[in-house]
Amino acid sequence: MIKRIAFTLLAFSLIWSANAQEISVFDETVVVKDNLEPIIPRPEQEKIANQKLADLEAKTGQKPNILIFLVDDLGWGDIGVNGGGVAVGAPTPHIDKLAHQGKRFTSFYSTPTCTSSRAMMVTGRQPIRSGLTRPLLSGDKVTTNPWDVEVTNAELLASAGYKSALIGKWHVGEGENMLPHEVGFDYYYGLPAVQSDYTQFLVERQYSDMINNKELHDKAFQLQPEGLIKGKKGGPREVGFEIKNLDDLRQIDEKLKDESIKFINENADNPFFLIHSFTAIHNDTYCGEDYIGKSPAAMPVKDAIVEMDDIVGEIMDVLDEKGLLENTLVFFTSDNGANEDVFPDAGYHPWRGGKGTTWEGGVRVPGIAYWKGMIEPGQETNELIDLSDLYMIPLRLGGVMDKLPDNLYFDGIDQTSYLLAENGRSLRQVVFLWNSTDFCALRWKDYKVHFQVFDVTETRRNIDASTLSKTGTAPWVYNLNVDPKEMASEGHRYFEWGMPAALAFYKRHIATMQKYPNTDIGLGF
Repeated sequence: MIKRIAFTLLAFSLIWSANAQEISVFDETVVVKDNLEPIIPRPEQEKIANQKLADLEAKTGQKPNILIFLVDDLGWGDIGVNGGGVAVGAPTPHIDKLAHQGKRFTSFYSTPTCTSSRAMMVTGRQPIRSGLTRPLLSGDKVTTNPWDVEVTNAELLASAGYKSALIGKWHVGEGENMLPHEVGFDYYYGLPAVQSDYTQFLVERQYSDMINNKELHDKAFQLQPEGLIKGKKGGPREVGFEIKNLDDLRQIDEKLKDESIKFINENADNPFFLIHSFTAIHNDTYCGEDYIGKSPAAMPVKDAIVEMDDIVGEIMDVLDEKGLLENTLVFFTSDNGANEDVFPDAGYHPWRGGKGTTWEGGVRVPGIAYWKGMIEPGQETNELIDLSDLYMIPLRLGGVMDKLPDNLYFDGIDQTSYLLAENGRSLRQVVFLWNSTDFCALRWKDYKVHFQVFDVTETRRNIDASTLSKTGTAPWVYNLNVDPKEMASEGHRYFEWGMPAALAFYKRHIATMQKYPNTDIGLGF
């Protein structure tokens, strides 16, 4: 696939430029190390970040904590500060408060689907490199354990004395030696895969063809998870909470909240790294009983958003009560865009496409950083950042960047100074967007360049009724400042000047995969 795309782009490069290497005038980056993504140097804001971190460590006597809130399938427009909230039937006051008191990233990017995004966040690498290119489904078997190759940020932070936990949805492999406490986290409590793994055995009206067909049910039932799984590093897997019915299912996010609060309380005196990974708002949404009908919209997914927002508020209150706000970086985001296919059980965004595509609706997600006294409040920025950067930032804060292995290429960029410097700027030049094993698009500055595009043949069927096709004579290009919905490509008329640069960025990206080969774990398409 890579060879095919590379050949196609070579043809494009011949059309647009006799020599695509003659575009260095647009390349702002420097190579710090051969296996690290090139960065745009920002020396002045690096000095600011270094000073802030040094002053904080002198004051507290330890490295800072990191808390990442990761929501499932939340759309860019679901939160109030992005135009959603009350306007779309589900107020998000606690998340909005984080944004007002922190820094909001309006161009934060994920990948199109759950597994690939979550893998990128805990490996710092494009999913095509690790082989974790698509959602792992019930019954999937991998031929190679990717964690024999990959190294989680939790594993590296352990060398600096951090205690780590992943509470909630994992979905990055549930086979032997693939759960969080088996790949570097000190503690795990949550769903090995996804919420619909449970509902498909519980919701008769929705899954009646399988549930009421004894032959199908008896075979499929072998895949049914027992419940929420827990485990400590080096220890066995245990059932932490059995899920036998929908009443049990409704308790999941409250159970996860309790576990995260317990973890924070137990580790208040030493640095910790916590990923709180919601089940909300993945399809088959069942909010807590106390939240049924609580949202103005009184719809299940909106009720779940209100519950999710309250949980964010409760966990933040615990940090406040423990006196940890000044020593904890908090980041809030989503693993991919809203899943329009499951409407009305879906989130919202104003963009084209949705989950499962590399249109903005599939990959442009909420991004908020909060850190009391360290991040000046009320900032908004449209410069680039993505989930792989959330791998590197904790490593910088923990002082373990030098622990990165040399045999792997890392796509993540340490964006600490982008967060900490007032009106700081991104160190990332390009966001590269893959869908499974297909390179589809890139974003450079305000330009989105598509080499393959999703053709959605039915309304709100981005996953279930779409095809992926190569573009024709030229890549499709959109200036997102004036065409944020990607409605009409005007690349060949208005972007000839930039096309050679985009092609050169792509070529450099692909070249890293020749020097640092990708891992095939046998997932197929």
